[in-house]
Amino acid sequence: MRKRSILLAAGIFLFGLALGMGSTAWTAERHPQIRAAQRDLSSAKYHLQRAARDFGGHRVKAIVLIDKAQDELREALKFDRN
Repeated sequence: MRKRSILLAAGIFLFGLALGMGSTAWTAERHPQIRAAQRDLSSAKYHLQRAARDFGGHRVKAIVLIDKAQDELREALKFDRN
């Protein structure tokens, strides 16, 4: 009887372990590097928009390029869903 209880407990433990490992795969963020890049670009754009000077038009050009980079990252994530 004791051996049976140990085997049952071990089986339940292994089943729970497998279930836990499987569920983390479902909840893990996909493409964390791209998501981090999106956050960093948003932060850079925020700071550039609040800069005190125009820097000869380069600040505005940088903001436009950030917008394009953000569009590309959104497209990359859409591409991966297909």
